[in-house]
Amino acid sequence: MTVSEKFRGISRRDVLKLTRQFGVTSTLLAAGGFGGAMTFASLARAAESTYEKRFAKQPKHQLKFGASGFNARNLLIERAGCLEFARDLEERTEGEIRIEFIGDNQICGQLSCVEKTQLGIVDIYAASTQNSAGGAPYLNVLDYAYMFPSRASQYYFLYSPASQKILREPLEKRHGLKFLFSHCELRGIQLGLSSKDKPTVTKLEELFGTKNRVTGTQLGRIAMQQLNLNPVPVAWEETLDGLKQGLIDGAETWASAVAYANMSPVVSQSVDLKFFCGTEHTSMSAKVFDSLEPHLQDAVMESAYLAQVHVQAANEAALVKTVGFSEPQLPDTIFVEHGVRPAFLAPDQIKMAEEMCSPEFNPKPWAQWRERLNKWAGGIDTYAEIHKVAREIPADMKPENVEPRRWWRAA
Repeated sequence: MTVSEKFRGISRRDVLKLTRQFGVTSTLLAAGGFGGAMTFASLARAAESTYEKRFAKQPKHQLKFGASGFNARNLLIERAGCLEFARDLEERTEGEIRIEFIGDNQICGQLSCVEKTQLGIVDIYAASTQNSAGGAPYLNVLDYAYMFPSRASQYYFLYSPASQKILREPLEKRHGLKFLFSHCELRGIQLGLSSKDKPTVTKLEELFGTKNRVTGTQLGRIAMQQLNLNPVPVAWEETLDGLKQGLIDGAETWASAVAYANMSPVVSQSVDLKFFCGTEHTSMSAKVFDSLEPHLQDAVMESAYLAQVHVQAANEAALVKTVGFSEPQLPDTIFVEHGVRPAFLAPDQIKMAEEMCSPEFNPKPWAQWRERLNKWAGGIDTYAEIHKVAREIPADMKPENVEPRRWWRAA
């Protein structure tokens, strides 16, 4: 069943009616928990049941979750784990923590959620680490080019206790953010409609000279410059219009982001360049986390672990069965519906790109940022350490086969 089929019987007006009656969070949690097609009546019953369960007792802590542009519908496309985390945390704490989930850019967007969390306007947020790097520059540490050879290596690193020292502790110390969990994909170039009638890209050089949107990450910009991809800073919310109007040739992002953001109608080819992280993460205010009682802190970490395990399995399935990012493509997927062709480059083309832009082969453009990040991390060689951890598993390991670990516990 496709996402559109699941929500076919529910109009926006229906959802608004239910949110007025039962609240946004109860309605979204109810919708996100459905296994099959919904009707207004079935969603209303589920929303009422969810509301009654959630409001059966007064919470000790009510936390605002600013989820940028996410909602129950698009979280079934890009499986970022936000609603699963909220649902599990409320149940695990038996209502001691209640989450107010605020998506659809109503309280914060991709670029602003991190700052609003730091300011205390929201307590938890979901957005890409790349867009969040403007407000929390240490998140650039994930964006060295070709540091991660696969999605499996990304998940492996996030589960590794090494991620505490290299990623999570410096982020918390410097920016006051507790990194909880993340979806994992690798970024490519999403070509607009000007490439619709062109052959599917097979050579790296076919991308040279194109003008492409870049996120807030400084390191991603370095990679694009070295690959002659002409990075142009464009806000995520404006990227669709930029592609539609032909102001840019493409955008650097990942496949499920194209699908969940309704960008598929203006994208013709999804080129799997794999050149740096695409990580739609959830972080929490460290100050808020520290204010929780110890048993509730444990619950937050266990719910984050459950969400990470869920995301690892669910997003891998959704990439093939919902998005259509596979070869061959499955029918009734979003990419097939809109004629988006995945372009999977041969290993020699990926190697060429790596030799052009990665710190291993081309260290000079990265030196300033690498020194800065190493200093913030207390003297760790951030690139070398993450690069090493990312290669502790076989290169051909499937992402869904990476063993989950509780990263905050010693190995």
